[in-house]
Formats: sequence, C-alpha cells, structure tokens
Amino acid sequence: MVFITISRQTGSLGRKITELLASKLELPVISRDLVINQWLPEIANRHELHMLAESPGFYLSPSAQDITFAEYIENKLRNYVAEQPAIIFGLGAQVIFSRHPAAIHVKIMASPDVRTKRIMQKYNMEKTDAARFLELTDRKHKRYIATIYNKDWSDPALYHLTLNTDFLSAEECTNLLFDLARNREICSQPAVEPSEQESKKPVYYKHPSEEEFAKILDMYDIEWEYEPRTFPIKWDEEGNITLAFSPDFYLPRFNTFIELTTMNQKYASVKKKKVELLKKLYPGTNINIVFRNDFYTLLKRFGLKEGTENK
Repeated sequence: MVFITISRQTGSLGRKITELLASKLELPVISRDLVINQWLPEIANRHELHMLAESPGFYLSPSAQDITFAEYIENKLRNYVAEQPAIIFGLGAQVIFSRHPAAIHVKIMASPDVRTKRIMQKYNMEKTDAARFLELTDRKHKRYIATIYNKDWSDPALYHLTLNTDFLSAEECTNLLFDLARNREICSQPAVEPSEQESKKPVYYKHPSEEEFAKILDMYDIEWEYEPRTFPIKWDEEGNITLAFSPDFYLPRFNTFIELTTMNQKYASVKKKKVELLKKLYPGTNINIVFRNDFYTLLKRFGLKEGTENK
C-alpha cells in the first residue's frame, strides 16, 4: 500500500500539484491545516493551538496525554497510513517515514526568481515584498524540521524525487507522480500463488521443531508456506540492508506470519525486538511468536515428540 509525502517550497506549485494528484489517485490529503483543525483539538486547548500555530518549538511540549504534540502527530500519521494510503503534505513526513518501504518522498521546488514572480502575481506584491515573504516562509519550513527532528529540510537524501517547476508544469508533475505511484503499487503486489507442482517441492527445515509444527498445521488442514518472505529491518547510511528477518511460517488463510522460538528464554527477547521492529516498518503485517511452552503444549496435545535441540 503506497503512500506519498510531498514537501514544497512556497511558490513552487507544490500545493496545486498535491491537489491534482490527490484527485487523480483518489487519495485524501493530510495537511497542516487538517492537523491543526481536526487532530490537535483532541488534546490541545485554545491557547495551546495558538502556540502550535506560531511556534515550532511548542510541538515538543508535553500534551495532556503525557506525550509531546509532535509525538501525537507522528502516532496519528503512522496509524492513518497503516489503514489506508494518503498524500501527506508537509508535517515532516519525509523524516517520520524516511525508511518506510511503502513511502514515496517528493520535494517540489523552483528557483527564487520564478517563485518570486509567482508570489508577485498571486498576491499582487512588489518584488521586494514577495522576496521577503519567500524568505520568511522558507525559514519557517526549515525551522520546523530542524527543531522537531534535527534535520536539514533541504537535504536531498530525505527525498526520492525532486521536481523543479521552472521547467515542469503542475500537470506534468502530477502525471509523473501518478505513474510512479501506480508502478510502485503494482510492483509491491504479493507474488502469485505457486503452482501445484511448485507447492509439492520438498521443504528443507532448519530445525526439527519447524517440521513438527508443520505437521500440526497439516493435521488441521491449515495451508502454510515455509519462510516465504524476508523483511529488511535495518539499513546503513548508504541504504544497504544490515539486518533482515524471515518468519518461519505464513498462513495465507489468516494472513499471518508465525515465528517459532523454542530456544533458551533469555534469547527470546531478541526475536521479540525483531518482530516489534518489523511491525513498525511494515504496518498491517500480522505476525505472532509461538514460544516454547506454547509449542510443546501443542506437541503434547497432538501426540508429537518434543524436539531435543534448542532453536
């Protein structure tokens, strides 16, 4: 499920592109106005709303829910895109979802001269006033990201794609992003079900307990796949995968991954941390850990012999 974050310079046509793209993709737009008017009133009083509208630093203040307003917004955004795709307009989303595999991070920009001319035309301003207006809004954008996330808004590494509207129209940018989103959506679709012949290929288990668990699933006539997918969960600064996780089983009927752990319990926390990280990076992925006691209860119930090795 692909979602898009759009960051833009004032006068770059970023808002117009966002509106056109949202209409074409039939996606909702989550903007600062929506957050201020609909989300934050859930936890902020009138004075706090005023301060949030004026001061980026106030987002780091604790709310009535004992979390900062910035944390509250981040949690709301994560929960939202876990349920449905959307376009997030600003809000530091390019930082919040910097490693999210389903995100497309876009920056819309234009040269100062072009932006100044657009502001002059839109607001009927003199050139010096328009230039000052752009200077203030650019500073405000940068200050929010720097204050909340300690990041440089202009860092190109935060974005997958930068579009310069000196040379591209709003319609051209919209069509380009539409095609990118559709192609990404197609590429992220689950692989087709294996053919009957492929499904009969022998499975080479890494541990006897996995074979015993597969027998339990077969007894219940529950369809399963063994280690069908590997999830990257950590990357280095250059984007190379440094840690990945392959759950032991996938149960298509229940859309659930199963990870067995029959090892010494002091090591179980390692798998628990991997599972928690996987859930955070891949929202909507269902995965359960079957611990040693649970597993051997199942084995005993179905008369299967307990494994003697630790996994």
